[in-house]
Amino acid sequence: MNRKILLPGGAGLVGQNLVARLKAAGYNKIIVLDKHKANLKVLQVVQPDIVAEYADLAEPGGWQRHFQDAYAVVMLQAQIGGNEYRDFVRNNIDSTRLILDEIRQHSIPYTVHVSSSVTESVANDYYTTTKKEQERMVRDSGITCVVLRPTLMFGWFDRKHLGWLSRFMRKTPIFPIPGHGRYLRQPLYAGDFCNIIVSCIEKQMTGGTYNISGYERVDYIDIIREIKRAIRARTLIINIPYGLFHSLLWVWTLFDRNPPFTTQQLQALVAKDEFEVIDWPEIFGVQPTPFATAIDETFNDPNYGKVVLEF
Repeated sequence: MNRKILLPGGAGLVGQNLVARLKAAGYNKIIVLDKHKANLKVLQVVQPDIVAEYADLAEPGGWQRHFQDAYAVVMLQAQIGGNEYRDFVRNNIDSTRLILDEIRQHSIPYTVHVSSSVTESVANDYYTTTKKEQERMVRDSGITCVVLRPTLMFGWFDRKHLGWLSRFMRKTPIFPIPGHGRYLRQPLYAGDFCNIIVSCIEKQMTGGTYNISGYERVDYIDIIREIKRAIRARTLIINIPYGLFHSLLWVWTLFDRNPPFTTQQLQALVAKDEFEVIDWPEIFGVQPTPFATAIDETFNDPNYGKVVLEF
């Protein structure tokens, strides 16, 4: 438990959840490297006994010293949203190249690479393209590792997906749903996924690529209804035509350089992807949390339920 666990990109949704789960499992030497200053500050407040350091992982710098004597690296760094392709290249590909160099140079025994289910998606957006290349780089690097491909995640500290939807729901009397809203989702509870990562570290699972999907298949509109129930919102859920919804998102991007929901993400929502569901409870020894229970924990946990990260 005194071995150094390094989390590049660890100030985001998965990283903040993972720090909490690692500490609960007894690990006490955790180092988080991230360039999102506001979220690093959140992490330092919530978890003051770990090292949380600013680092632009796409550029060589002082952050590289932390790889010395590390026992395991969990690669979490990723550009998820935005409209600039160069940001995705920089944060998903350039950073990965430097991190892999450090892992090889210091002969770090074990790495968990957090990829994404989009590597098997029919979508063709900036995130999908660069995450596919990122995973290929890790696979071809020769390091000792396991690759995990989670689907859409939600949980404590969620600033993007269900977290943003819940905050929007609290503020507006009307909540719009694109089209009929019957778009199959396989949402994965971040708490379950982080327990899988902890299991990988403890069991030293290597050489495999695992698609980690939510065990319950839930339509988008039902996810929205479940959030409304959990936060006791009074907003009215209405369906609007897909074309109008798309146009409204496009107009939004004219005023917001980093919108919480983009037209590319809308297209991915309706792409009819269905991801493999493997027996990850048996493989990793982690029991899935029922969706309704996970939603309640996400928004109503007394310690973490009200902590929100920035975009």
